[in-house]
Amino acid sequence: MQKNMTFEKEILKKVSLDYLLYLPDDYDKKDEWPLILFLHGAGEVGDNLAYLKTQGLPKYLETNSLDAIVVSPQCPRNTNWGMLMDELYELLKSIKASYKVNLNKVYLTGLSMGGYGTWTLAVKHPKEFAALVPICGGMVHKNSVEILKDMPVWVFHGAKDNVVPLEASKRLVDVLEECGGNVKFTVYPDLRHDSWTRTYNNPELYEWLFNQSK
Repeated sequence: MQKNMTFEKEILKKVSLDYLLYLPDDYDKKDEWPLILFLHGAGEVGDNLAYLKTQGLPKYLETNSLDAIVVSPQCPRNTNWGMLMDELYELLKSIKASYKVNLNKVYLTGLSMGGYGTWTLAVKHPKEFAALVPICGGMVHKNSVEILKDMPVWVFHGAKDNVVPLEASKRLVDVLEECGGNVKFTVYPDLRHDSWTRTYNNPELYEWLFNQSK
């Protein structure tokens, strides 16, 4: 299902977010469902939602199913997720208000640029999410993640990543570990930048994710 939301931001500035919406086949048979917000990488930026289905969670959902609502917005050209924090928050509020969302089971994940966006959005709105799954991402101000110390976080990265170095994730994991955070860190010794395909294809990820609740 393809959707569009337009947000007014400041004077004379309008940003439109297109997004894919996945609903489970038996959506109408339950009163509420977990919600996953997925943030794509830089390669899927643009104005064609078909791009989103080439990588990450939307690609996984082309041939697999999940017992969750999944919303996958598309970052417009000449922007990045860091510039769209307000728009993402408004989209999240709209989805929660319009669909049968279990408010205690709202999750955030993303890859590469979306991994950075995952960290940033979670730090900005830490009470919105029950768990995070940042993949080959990072964050400039590492100590900001201390606010996430009570949130379950599972971080993934390829040891041979030549686009986003492993250290970008490790420095954030180190901060969370030092402040007693609930963090897991999976490093794939054989992978480069694409550490997301193996991650999203792993059933253990979803078992862990859906067990997390606020």
